[in-house]
Amino acid sequence: MTAPLSSDRSRAALRISARVSAELLLVFAVSAVALWLLGRMWSVVWPLVIGLLLTTLTWPAARLLRRRGWPPALAASVVTVLFLLVAAGVVALIAVPVASQSGELTDGVVKGIQQLREWAAGPPLNIGDAQINQAFDSAVSRAQEGVGSMVGAVVTGVSTVVNGIVTAVLALFLMFFFLKDGPRFLPWLSRQLPGRLATDVPTVCARGWDTLGAFVRSQAAVGLLDAVLIGIGLWVLGVPLVLPLAVLTFVSAFVPIIGALFAGFVAVLIALVSNGVTDALIVLVIIVVVQQLEGNVFQPMLQSRGLGLHAAVVLLAVTLGGNLAGIVGSLLAVPVAALIAVVWNYVREQLVDPEAEADTEEPDPGAAVPS
Repeated sequence: MTAPLSSDRSRAALRISARVSAELLLVFAVSAVALWLLGRMWSVVWPLVIGLLLTTLTWPAARLLRRRGWPPALAASVVTVLFLLVAAGVVALIAVPVASQSGELTDGVVKGIQQLREWAAGPPLNIGDAQINQAFDSAVSRAQEGVGSMVGAVVTGVSTVVNGIVTAVLALFLMFFFLKDGPRFLPWLSRQLPGRLATDVPTVCARGWDTLGAFVRSQAAVGLLDAVLIGIGLWVLGVPLVLPLAVLTFVSAFVPIIGALFAGFVAVLIALVSNGVTDALIVLVIIVVVQQLEGNVFQPMLQSRGLGLHAAVVLLAVTLGGNLAGIVGSLLAVPVAALIAVVWNYVREQLVDPEAEADTEEPDPGAAVPS
């Protein structure tokens, strides 16, 4: 016979469930309001984000000059001017040729998908039903939109992402002020906050800055190596549109997992259309080898500190970011997930029971050995 339920325990369980549900609803409501406010202020937030990302790239140079005794304002000015010169050189040498070939790149991807469709319809697969055809048509349209938007983002760059030149100028000014006054921010923030917040918030900000800087610099270096190695392979094989494909590879490196797959897929399709099946297979082998070198050699060497994110978490974050905000969401998904992980790990550190942590520590094996 089954024992009857305890009414007291049932009521206690319901009360706990109701309280937890109410707290979760409150957290979701606050999060929704925060996201809504973020969307309303996006014209200001986006230049701030770009400025922070640019600062993570240029801060090592500014820090080196400051350590050599340069005044902060002079160091920030020199680094900003050098960055502008490099950016202008990139636009002149890369962006203009890429813009002139972006239409050919999109057409090549579409033709490659059509060739795959014709191959799938013939032997030995003999796939020719309406659903498969519709799927390929959808893939063609998505490739046109996706490649066009990605190439557009590469070509136009920061200066036209949101508000054109205004956004670029704002981001550059913010980068200058971050380089000049960045080290004074955390001490100032500590003085403005009461109680434990004066310690907790600056600590989380410092850890988040280290994580963001490690991610941006390592991804930029890895993306550059990938673009150079794959570009050399495409050039040796005589594949057209080498420069746009190399630029696409570099930009795609900032979208882990999905970005590499997308850039490799485009390169193989272009090789298939222009050079045939043999060269397309060789390009595929080159991309696989470079990706293996990236995962096993380049990334561990260039990224001294991991993000602490599982590959599945990275994949889900990129997918969610892309669905919410397109290419911008895909680019920012992993850094945002890494910053959330930083906050969560710090909160866990503060909530750990010291006594329980001491109990779970393994005893010293040497302590039990009699002398």
